[in-house]
Order: sequence, then structure tokens, then C-alpha cells
Amino acid sequence: MKMRTTITAIALATSLTGCGNLIDAFTIDDAQVRAYSEQACKEYDSQSKIEPANSKYTKRLNKIAKNLGNQVDGIPLNYKVYRTNEINAWAMANGCVRVYTGLMDAMTDDEVQGVLGHEIGHVALGHTKKAMQTAYATTMAREALNTYGGSKVTELTQGQLADLAENLINAQFSQHQESEADNYSYELLKKKNLNREALVTAFRKLAAIGGSDHVLNQMFSSHPNSNTRADNIQARINADKK
Repeated sequence: MKMRTTITAIALATSLTGCGNLIDAFTIDDAQVRAYSEQACKEYDSQSKIEPANSKYTKRLNKIAKNLGNQVDGIPLNYKVYRTNEINAWAMANGCVRVYTGLMDAMTDDEVQGVLGHEIGHVALGHTKKAMQTAYATTMAREALNTYGGSKVTELTQGQLADLAENLINAQFSQHQESEADNYSYELLKKKNLNREALVTAFRKLAAIGGSDHVLNQMFSSHPNSNTRADNIQARINADKK
């Protein structure tokens, strides 16, 4: 039922544009993207179990993240750990980066570092901005569907923020975007003289976990296949050694 409602909302948003462009139905600029990302991140934080500052997970993440820097393209990076067995990590356009304990349990520090580089890449390359614009349009389209109105709102209710956060967390990046973020992570690790081989083993682990009973977010198991992503990074490592 939820999927059908979302699809209907997207169709409505598309019809409202008059030109078939979903995002044009409810346009938001860069400042609004940052502001709504900040609000959505806070909303998701409020719904999640965040590891405290003295947690071994938080201390470990801070140590790992320190190697990557505290900002990207002038955007401050804010790291937190969610206590959940799910294998996942994500970032939003405002620099909000969240890592799950399930992923940290499954990986070494260097492998987590490679995954973080990938998530930072989504921010630096504008993928999270586009995801926010699409998520916002979908949320507002659903609101229009429920109220039979098409007007844009600038202040989101808590329910709309929760919906927006969920759309963002479940956003699927394209194969091209995933490959771009992989390569961004590789270049970042190379620039900082960090372990690039761990990015390969991280993807190998994700491929193996995807075939087990563990919970695995689709972003790691597809677009493209994790083994294909590992092969791409290994090929780059081999080329750099020549």
C-alpha cells in the first residue's frame, strides 16, 4: 500500500509540472536543500538509538573519520553511530554522516574508512542534493495527494520531516552515481595515503553479506554489484602500481 501511494504521489507531482519533470513541481534551492537536510537528519536522529560520546563505536568512528577530514567542499561533516544490526551507512547534503553498528561490527577500521569515503563522495558530487530534491518533491506530492492541493509549503510538519527522512535514507543512487562515489573514495584515500585495498575487501564483504541472512541496504548490494565495484577498485590499484 505504501509503495502504491508513493508511486501515485510521484505521478501527481509529475503531472503538476506540465513538462514531466518531477523536481520542477516543488523546486527548492541549495539553501533549502541544506536546511531540509539538517531538519531531516535531526528527525531521523530522534527516532534512532545514537551511540553516546563514550561508546567504543563513537570513539572508533571519530578516530577513523579524523583521517578523512572534517569537511568537504566547505560543508562540515557531522558523524554519528546508530545502534542497529543493519549493515548500512548514509550521508545527507548538509554533511550529516551516519554509520550503523552492524556495519562497524562487520568491517575493519580501514574498510569503514573506505565506506565513509564513498558516502562523502555522494555529498561532494551533489548526489545527496539531488536525492533531497527528489525526496522533497515526493513528500510534497504525497501531501498534495492527501489534501488535494498543489501549493508548496516552506515549513515542514514533523510528519512531513519523518517522511522526508525516510525517503532520503531509502533513496537509490544510480549505477553511475555509485561508481562515481566509489572512485571519489579511491581518490580520497590515495590523496591522503590511506589503505585503498581495504575498499576492495569492504565491497567483497558486502557482496558476501548480501547473500546471507544479514540485513543489507540495497545501496550496497546493487547499482552496481558489490563484486563488480571491488573489481573496479582493484583494477585501479593495479594500474597505479604499473
